[in-house]
Amino acid sequence: MPAATDHSEQVYRIAHQPSAAASSPVAASWRRCMTLHGLAPEEVRKPWRLSESEFIEARERSGVLIVEAAGELDRLFTFIGKAGCCLLLTDTKGIALERRGAVGDDADFRGVGLWSGTVWSEASVGTNGIGTAIADERSVIIHRDQHFLSSNIGLSCTTAPIRDEAGRLAAALDISTCRDDASEATLSILSQAVRDAAARIEANLFRRAFAGARIVLVPVDRAGPALLAVDRDDLVLGATRAARQCLGLDDRRIAAGVPASDLLDEGAPRDGGELPDAERAALRRVLSRTNGNVSMAADLLGISRATLYRKMKRLSLN
Repeated sequence: MPAATDHSEQVYRIAHQPSAAASSPVAASWRRCMTLHGLAPEEVRKPWRLSESEFIEARERSGVLIVEAAGELDRLFTFIGKAGCCLLLTDTKGIALERRGAVGDDADFRGVGLWSGTVWSEASVGTNGIGTAIADERSVIIHRDQHFLSSNIGLSCTTAPIRDEAGRLAAALDISTCRDDASEATLSILSQAVRDAAARIEANLFRRAFAGARIVLVPVDRAGPALLAVDRDDLVLGATRAARQCLGLDDRRIAAGVPASDLLDEGAPRDGGELPDAERAALRRVLSRTNGNVSMAADLLGISRATLYRKMKRLSLN
């Protein structure tokens, strides 16, 4: 591990090279820390800590997240807890809402500020797993001297973002360790574990948001859960970020109404309900494809516009 003075010199040298900041996420973060947040690598500072009332308010704002993440935090901690690691679940401001750690490691983690109620944003403590994952909105590994502050180069961390039901950044999940022998290979394994857990929490949030809908898994090889929420008429109600990216969906297109079978190149959905339900679903799909143009929909169905209007009235689609 480099000395603090050597580390500070390295940060100043690399962060002031525009080419390095453009090609390296870590160098770009170092540059943000100096130019945007006014930090210096030689500073000795702990993460900001919220007051008790501020911490309670932060947890209340993220109540659903905490509930849906609890099981995954417990499950992940059984995997990494004995390896000298701790877990932090934060909101989008980097506030540590939930923590899991072994009692024997508590003194070390509390000493460096890896504790509930602390703020691990880049503005607070410079380049770190949580703050940089939030700033870049992607998974990161920050290994020892990749941290901005020299006082944090004894830490190694890997963090994954968590997104809400609309694909927006909602939280971050972090594994951190103070162990001197934390290798890059070990961190790669931990990175996969934290990304998998974050994806499961994201799926939990999505299913909760669309509790009454049918959830469809989009078969894609992409980071994050690719899920669609579909109503009884096969129209998409919501989509995770991975599904949106894969299928070219956005809020406007979802609000306009798009049949899931069209997106997934499927034929007519298998309806187990009564005939009126199947007929209603078929009409809604056609009307969606014509953006509500009844004349065009009637032409596609091979019926008169008057007949289509009668069907719409009978099926309460007016």
